[in-house]
Amino acid sequence: MAARKLKILFISSEVVPFVKTGGLADVSSALPQVLTELGHEVRILCPKYGAIDTRKYRIHDVVRLKDITVNIGDKQVTYSIKSSFLPGQKVRVQIYFLAQDEYFGSRNSLYVDPQTGKDYKDNDERFILLSRSVFELVNRLGWVPDIIHCNDWQTGMLPAYLKTLYKNDETFGKFKTLFTIHNLAFQGEFPKSAFGKTGLPEEFNSEKGIEIYNKINFMKSGLIFSDVINTVSENYANEIRTDEELSAGLKQVLSKRKNDLYGILNGIDTRTWNPEIDQKIPFNYHSKDLDGKLENKKALCEKFNLQFNETTPVIGIISLLLDAKGFDLISDIFPEMMKQNLQIVLLGTGDQKYHHFFEKMSAAYPDKFACYLGFNDELAHLIEAGSDIFLMPSRYEPCGLNQLYSLNYGCVPVVRETGGLADVIVKYNEKTGEGNGFSFKNYDSAALLKELNRALSIFTDRKAWVRIMKTGMRLDLSWTNSAKKYIELYKTILNDE
Repeated sequence: MAARKLKILFISSEVVPFVKTGGLADVSSALPQVLTELGHEVRILCPKYGAIDTRKYRIHDVVRLKDITVNIGDKQVTYSIKSSFLPGQKVRVQIYFLAQDEYFGSRNSLYVDPQTGKDYKDNDERFILLSRSVFELVNRLGWVPDIIHCNDWQTGMLPAYLKTLYKNDETFGKFKTLFTIHNLAFQGEFPKSAFGKTGLPEEFNSEKGIEIYNKINFMKSGLIFSDVINTVSENYANEIRTDEELSAGLKQVLSKRKNDLYGILNGIDTRTWNPEIDQKIPFNYHSKDLDGKLENKKALCEKFNLQFNETTPVIGIISLLLDAKGFDLISDIFPEMMKQNLQIVLLGTGDQKYHHFFEKMSAAYPDKFACYLGFNDELAHLIEAGSDIFLMPSRYEPCGLNQLYSLNYGCVPVVRETGGLADVIVKYNEKTGEGNGFSFKNYDSAALLKELNRALSIFTDRKAWVRIMKTGMRLDLSWTNSAKKYIELYKTILNDE
């Protein structure tokens, strides 16, 4: 078993560089690449949204996968599956695209109707189709995976179909499923009337099945029917089965499956996020030569019209501007922060109340605070490379990527102890000199301010600060470590036969 090549079918609703709304898209590209580099055969299935450029990515028809029909409730739906490869990689990873014009091709937005700002009303049908299409894909290609790796609620119906509609099918009986929770807050909830569209036996139209709180819940489906569940950090795996708020109503379901629940921290793509080779920053550098870090700080200050001073710490923030990301805490203490010797650069977009707040703050404190309200990838790299401190006081954070990028770039994180932040950031200890960042436990603005002030105080001791920077920069945060843990988990699932 240890030496054999695994065949893995990776199902995701978004994949970089084709489409992205969050970290799921990064994982869905990086993990299959590294698994392939480690000698396994991985294929990906993703919807073909209107925003995906067919010509640019050389997406082509597959004769055996054209004009397939399936019933979703009373509706007969015809779709095709097209093919391409992840671009620009040293290994070839095949990706299939579920092409269906009504559900995906005619829409550039992934889940939310831009006209109303609300979820598409037919999201249930759209992602039932994604799960149902897997069976025809395998049937028609004759390529039978060992593991189907499902991701988040959009794929939650697939394990249910395997254990019900296809349980006596010889081919599909060989599949094992892993269901990865990237964010439990989004669950794919639909009215009870949607059950008829699923095609599942009526017995599952209940609390014993995929219903919870009088709604059909695709996340619950994935949790109860998959062979094994994992989430994107060890600490978050523990939090969601023990913490009422973080379990988002599914605590009981997760508690029942605690022996099948694992945590594997996401990695980062070190070909993209690496200060030694990063082409999006003006000066490259590494842990043994930090001169380039200082030059990037100058460039960052210049970009935002801030006065550069080596002894004034620059705090970087890159985030969705939401309460869940700790912006209620930041806005509470902002006037206090502005009294300190510091400068803050913010990149993000989100709730309008925070847009208004930060626009007001940039006008009130032009020498100390600057913001870019939107998203800009090059700027994100420059902020990581040019900032001394990275602020990430999330209320909850399943994994988090920016604290990983920050460690790699010698940008010392100040975080709240939750989810993946608690797994990665080791609180600095002045007595021993150990630690790679700063953290606080209580979700409270006073606790945040106290820990931030501690970081600012340590910053004045250059020798101690460089030690903290280098401790973070020497960590192996690449996807290779995480991918090896996924391989072990796949093998654990297959050995349970």
